[in-house]
Amino acid sequence: RLFEMDERSLESRYHELQSSAHPDRFASRPEHERRLSMQWSTRINEAYRLLRTPLTRARYLLELAGIDVGAENNTAMPADFLMQQMAWREALDDAPDAGAVRQLDDQVAAQERMLLQRLEQQLDAEAGAHAAAHLVRELMFVARFRQDLEQRLDALQS
Repeated sequence: RLFEMDERSLESRYHELQSSAHPDRFASRPEHERRLSMQWSTRINEAYRLLRTPLTRARYLLELAGIDVGAENNTAMPADFLMQQMAWREALDDAPDAGAVRQLDDQVAAQERMLLQRLEQQLDAEAGAHAAAHLVRELMFVARFRQDLEQRLDALQS
């Protein structure tokens, strides 16, 4: 299983690696060792950030497979997906209170979970990488909309 990630194991390994490479452990060492420690610590942090989030992990796995998600230049989406996006935007614009925004977020989160399940299946299938790239682009739209939901919720609660 390529995509599945045990979050506890990832967290544990991250702390283990970070502990061994942390610059504080090398404070009294020669300059080149301190510099290497800083570089490794930075790499460990970047890897952890990349792997702990399903969307960035998927993009990375596709990149390793030589597949460009094409998020910057391929914004073509199926009509039904675009219609869903428009309906969500309208619902957000019309949401009268925080409860309505939370309810919409629950709906969007359910869709996100379904897309992530499909993404996992495609990444684990030998011939599914190109379909996975399409799902990553859809998930990027969903993630962006969830950020908008969060901002709206913060504004309503302020």
